[in-house]
Amino acid sequence: MVAETASHSPESNAHERLGASAVNQIKWRCRRGLLENDLFIERFFARYEAELTRGQAAGLMKLMDLPDNDLLDLLLRRQEPEGEMASEEVLEVLALLRTPA
Repeated sequence: MVAETASHSPESNAHERLGASAVNQIKWRCRRGLLENDLFIERFFARYEAELTRGQAAGLMKLMDLPDNDLLDLLLRRQEPEGEMASEEVLEVLALLRTPA
């Protein structure tokens, strides 16, 4: 019984890959007002779209809640995430977003 519970924990769902329709919804949500942010995001999806997990999607959505200038500061390493933004999911996605071409 314990093994069944563990297999349905939030941690196990975090590594589950997203389907195409969920990825498309996330891509729509990631549209930004600053071209610079869009370039980082487009590169991210070009590389990782097929492998995107629920945990990564959650981290990405937290980043998308930021104002454009704050997001750009994180992407350009002018600032680092603090407090609730310094979650494992956000840090993972931010590292992927920051990976050079």
